[in-house]
This record gives sequence, structure tokens and C-alpha cells, in this order.
Amino acid sequence: MPTKKSASGGKSKKAATVPSGPLPPYGVPIKEAIAGGDLRNMKAVAARARKHVADVERALKTLDAAIAKRKG
Repeated sequence: MPTKKSASGGKSKKAATVPSGPLPPYGVPIKEAIAGGDLRNMKAVAARARKHVADVERALKTLDAAIAKRKG
């Protein structure tokens, strides 16, 4: 059965895929987002990285408090 071609001559724009899951603790996803140049993806990666950093900072504060109690 023949397939329908899009109005753009058969080539449809593929929606940007935004990966999900844990963000590695290094800049590879950030560098890949920059290299890809897709603004939507760059914003999504930046938001996930900021959330990850905030989560790590909260966890470190909790860890520091637990360390301080053990030293005490």
C-alpha cells in the first residue's frame, strides 16, 4: 500500500527527542546538546542539569550533617 507523503516533499521534520533518566555527573550531555543546536533540547538539558545539581547539593548538606553528628 502506498504511503502518504507530507506537504514538504516526503520529508517530515522529526520532533526533537529529549532523553530522560539520570544525568551523568559530567558534561557530555551538555556538550552534545550544544553541538546539536536544538534550542528546545538545550533548554531541557539545562533544566535537568540544574535540578541534578540542586539534588546533589541537598544530599551533600544531609551528608555533612550526618558526618558532623558522628564527629560530635
